[in-house]
Amino acid sequence: MKTFVVLAVTILLVSILFCPMVMAAPSMPTDLQMVQPDPSLPKELSAFFGKWEGTSGPFQYFVIVEKIDQEKASLYIYAPGFETTVSSWQRYEAQVIKEGGKYKLWYRGRQQGVVMTLKGEHLDFAGLRLTRVS
Repeated sequence: MKTFVVLAVTILLVSILFCPMVMAAPSMPTDLQMVQPDPSLPKELSAFFGKWEGTSGPFQYFVIVEKIDQEKASLYIYAPGFETTVSSWQRYEAQVIKEGGKYKLWYRGRQQGVVMTLKGEHLDFAGLRLTRVS
């Protein structure tokens, strides 16, 4: 019985101590400056603006479109092991492109080009479906 209690308490403590660290969102970049899109920008394009999050297996992904206009967008991306070997915020400058009547954001990652598209209320990012964070 004593072994069971020790095991149960150990499992509880491990889950309390480590799960919040895995599940918690990273702190925001210190130089983040959210700039509201110009009201004259097409709604389909200004819809990219904001904070997005999603998961793939045990990993959380975050995208912040901090500024966007007709030609480019300023991005912050937090992707564990995706662009770097260490989980951290990375800044990118994306080009705004329009294909087939739909706006897309394109940027050059470390090894390849990455495209972001809007699908309904979600942001499609490198095959992941991200949801807007309020």
